[in-house]
Amino acid sequence: MYHTWMRYFTPSPTHHKLGLVCLGVGLQHGALPTVGPRTLDHHVAVVVSAGRGWYRGPEGRRIAVTAPALIWLIPGTPHHYGPDPATGWDESFVDFTGPATATYTELGYIEPDRPVVPLTDTAAARAAVGRIARAARRGNPLLEVETGAAVHELLVALRRARADMGADGDPVLQALARDAFQPLSVAEHASRHGMTPAALRAAVRRGAGCSPKDYLLGIRLGRAKELLVATELPVAAVARRVGYDDPAYFSRLFTRRVGLAPVRFREQQGRAVHGGWSHRIPDPEHPPTISTGPT
Repeated sequence: MYHTWMRYFTPSPTHHKLGLVCLGVGLQHGALPTVGPRTLDHHVAVVVSAGRGWYRGPEGRRIAVTAPALIWLIPGTPHHYGPDPATGWDESFVDFTGPATATYTELGYIEPDRPVVPLTDTAAARAAVGRIARAARRGNPLLEVETGAAVHELLVALRRARADMGADGDPVLQALARDAFQPLSVAEHASRHGMTPAALRAAVRRGAGCSPKDYLLGIRLGRAKELLVATELPVAAVARRVGYDDPAYFSRLFTRRVGLAPVRFREQQGRAVHGGWSHRIPDPEHPPTISTGPT
C-alpha cells in the first residue's frame, strides 16, 4: 500500500527568465512502484526521509539508498530507482529547470556525478517542499514565482544538509574566512591548512565555485563596504583593516570589482550608526524594532 499526492505546472517563457522554475512537486510514502528505467529533460530532487531502497544509473551499478538521502535525477541521464518493497520509504520530490541550474551545478549544489547523496536530516528540505505544495493551490496567481523561489531555498537546504559538510559549511572555507584579512598568499593559506596550493584551489572550487583568491576577495570587499558605510575611517585605514597595505591598490581593486571608488561608495551608502556597529546577527524571531515608550 502507498499514498501519493503530486501536482505539475507549466511556467510561461517569461517565468523561465527568473532562472529557476518549478515543474512539479510530490509527497509520497509506502511501498511505491519502481520508477523507470527512464530519461528526463529536466532536474528532479528526490528527498528520501525514511526507509531504504536503491538507485541504478546508466552504468548499471545498483546503489543502496538509506534515509535520510537525496537522489539527483539529471537531464539526459537514464535512471531507475525504487524503495525496498518490504519497508517502503517516505519521499518528496521537486521537478525543476532553468538556466540557473548550470550555475548551481558549477557551485556544487547539484552533483551530476553523485546521484545518491547522504544527508544529515531532511527537515529544512521538506519545509521548502512544503512551501511549494502550499503554493500549488488551484488559482494561486503567484504560483510560478512562489514555487521558483522555493526551489532556490530547496537547493540551499540540500547543500547544507549534506552529510559530508558541517552545519556551517565546508571547514576549508570556514578557515579561509577566518584568516581572510591577514596578508597571506594562496600558498601561505594552503600551508596553514596542510594542503598544497593545488589541493586548496580544488577544495575552494568544489565548495564555493571560484578560486581561493576570488573567495577571499569577496569576503574582504564585503567587510570593506561595511567599514565604509558605518565608520568614518579613512580609506587607507579601511584598506589595512581588510588586509591591504597599499591603499592605492585597494582603491583600484575595489573600483574594478564594485563599480564605484571607495569614496563614492561611501557617499552613496554611508550613514552614521549612532548606536555603534554590531556584528551580532539579529534573532529572526525577535528582530530590532522601534521602541515606542510612553509620551
